[in-house]
This record gives sequence, C-alpha cells and structure tokens, in this order.
Amino acid sequence: MSVKLPIYMDNHATTPVDPRVLEAMLPFFNERFGNAASRNHPFGWSAEEAVENARAQVARLIGATPKEIIFTSGATESNNLAIKGVAEMYREKGNHIITQVTEHKAVLDTCKRLEKGGCEVTYLRVGKDGRIILDDLRRAITPKTILITIMYANNEIGVVQPIAEIGKLAREKGVFFHSDAVQAAGKIPVDVNRDSVDLLSLSAHKFYGPKGVAALYVRRKNPRVQLAAIIDGGGHERGMRSGTLNVPGIVGLGKACEVAQADMAEESKRLSGLRERLKEGLFAKLDEIFINGSVDHRLPHNLNVSFAYVEGESLLMGINDVAVSSGSACTSATLEPSYVLKALGVGEDLAHTSIRFGLGRFNNEEEVDYVVDKVVQTVQRLRELSPLYEMAKEGVDLSKMQWQVAAGGEH
Repeated sequence: MSVKLPIYMDNHATTPVDPRVLEAMLPFFNERFGNAASRNHPFGWSAEEAVENARAQVARLIGATPKEIIFTSGATESNNLAIKGVAEMYREKGNHIITQVTEHKAVLDTCKRLEKGGCEVTYLRVGKDGRIILDDLRRAITPKTILITIMYANNEIGVVQPIAEIGKLAREKGVFFHSDAVQAAGKIPVDVNRDSVDLLSLSAHKFYGPKGVAALYVRRKNPRVQLAAIIDGGGHERGMRSGTLNVPGIVGLGKACEVAQADMAEESKRLSGLRERLKEGLFAKLDEIFINGSVDHRLPHNLNVSFAYVEGESLLMGINDVAVSSGSACTSATLEPSYVLKALGVGEDLAHTSIRFGLGRFNNEEEVDYVVDKVVQTVQRLRELSPLYEMAKEGVDLSKMQWQVAAGGEH
C-alpha cells in the first residue's frame, strides 16, 4: 500500500471532519436553513429540533442532561464563559481562583485578565510527569476560593490529570470545579458526575467535527451553578450565551459526539497501538530521545518526544511532508520554548527539540512506518552536522564546558 503525502499527524491542533459528520450537516446549509429561534414557522421548528437533538448527543457523551449544555463558538469562549461567569456571579462569596501552570492559554490569559480586575489566582506547579500535586491543591484552597479550573488532558504532552480526585476535593470544600476537556472529550471516557465536574468545555474540531462550534456543560443541581453572561443580546441559551445559533455546526458537533461515543473503545485501542508502534520505531533506531510527560496517564494518541542535539524547527523543516508540531498550535508563532515543557523541568535546550505527534482516526500503520523512517533519517543527518552530539558521544560532559565568547561578542 503506497503512502499518500503529506501525512497529517497534528490531530491535537485540529482534525478533519468525519464524512458521517459532514453528511449530517449538509441539509442545514440550504434545505433546513431556519433560525432555531424562529418559533412561528416550520423552518425554525426544524432547526430547533436539530439543535435539541445535538444537545442530547453532547450530553450523552459526558454523562450530563441536555439542559446542562450551552453552545458556544469555540472552547476559548467556553473557558471564558465558565471562568469569568463564575467570577462575576460569585464575587460576593470570594475572589480566589486556582489553576495550574500548564493550562491552555485560553485559561491562563482569562485568569490573568481577572487578576487585573481584582481576583486572586493561584497557579499550581506540576510534577515531572506533568500532573498537579493534590496536596498542593488542598493547601491552596481558602475560604475565598470560588473556582478550581484544571484541564482534563494537556494539549501538548497529552497528560491526563487526576480529575476525579480533584473533583472530590472541590466538592468537599464547596468549590466549583471547571475542566477544559477539549483534548479528552471524544477520545477517552469523560463523565461529569463520576468526576464531580461542575463546568466542562469541549470543542467539535478536536474530534472530527467542524471548527467554530463548541459546548460548555453547566451543572444544574447538586450543586447548581449560575453564570453571569459575557455576551449580551437576545437571551439565547437560557440567557448564558446570546447570539444566533450556528445550526449546521451544532448538528456537526452532536454527530461527532455520537460517533465518538460509539467508536471510542475500539478507536482508543487502535490509536494506542499506532502510538506504541511509532514510539518503538523511534526508540529502536535513535539514542538521546526522551518522552515528555507521564507514560501511564496519557491520551492514547499522543506522543511528545525531545530529540537531543537536534533543533526542533530544523527537524520540522526536514520532515516537511509530515504535519506535526513543536508545541501548541496556539503558541507556534513564537520561538520561545514550550512553557509546558519548562514547567515539567525540561531544560531549555531540550525543550527546543520537542515534537508533538498527534495520531488520528484516519492514520494507519504504513503512515506510522513512513514517519518513523523519515524522522530517523532527518535526526541522524542533523546530528552529523552537530559538534555537540559528536562531543557527547565521545564522553564529554557538556554541562561542564566553559564556552568562550568571540572577541567583540555580547554576553
């Protein structure tokens, strides 16, 4: 079987729309094109029915009820609505929020904005495995804490946090718990009741649905969560998110949830098998390579590897017929090393050599084998050009080297 190039292995950034999802969406562009808020004719009724069906499909995926699902334009909006909405609604109760240093920028930047408005935010450290330390969380909670926001799984290193334990602790302390589950929903079993999650963000385009549509789960009882709206208008989505609903997108999100729920167990097993094939292929043929983050608590389709003595951007250019990334899609415009890897204690030199492989529904063994060969050849070629690699192989301790600056150079 010949491999079709280029190969896509950046499924954390986005995924292609599944043909079953596209098929479900198409009628809502030109046949059933009504506004779901139009209550006085069949076009509106048809659209509203489709939206409510999708709401039920999303709810089933995460163990919620349909009335607990709010549709948004993306996970960034869902995170903003959850965090800012709780902060404003419960500001009389307290102004303290707890998050962690490896969150997505959609959470970190939202928290930073709230700090400017008078909120106090605690940023928990993570261990070398990328997971928070529960005792740190326990110590951080104060009488003024109103929200804990910890992602379900990391978008760069694929590490899954101890969500059920965090939820249990939050429940014991009477603190709301929000989780950005963008990388986890549709990939691994997520259950808001089992995990005691009160608010949860997910996005269609991360699991074979369309871009520009997402959902926020908001718990209705035990405890009931109330949110202050951040977008005002016609009072859509029970007043929490005004704006004309993106009916085709919402239908696609619902169908993507249905497909993911039906296929998850089998797909997870297949992807973890491909991931192991990729890992074993790389480790069998290369030395001085390292997996970033926990191996045991990890998404089945993620592999984040640092290739010592190889600059990450050079490696990406050398494998330009393979779509992978050197970090988050939202930070790939910067040349700074990944803040996620730095938080794990990965040195700056090694952090610059990391590659994130994100396997997906449409990848196969032949593609994995091609990627292994391509990466191995490129790494070996780049290392042949690296005096540092040659010195390390000769037993020189590079950490003890005294580097001289050329005359006229800058310190």
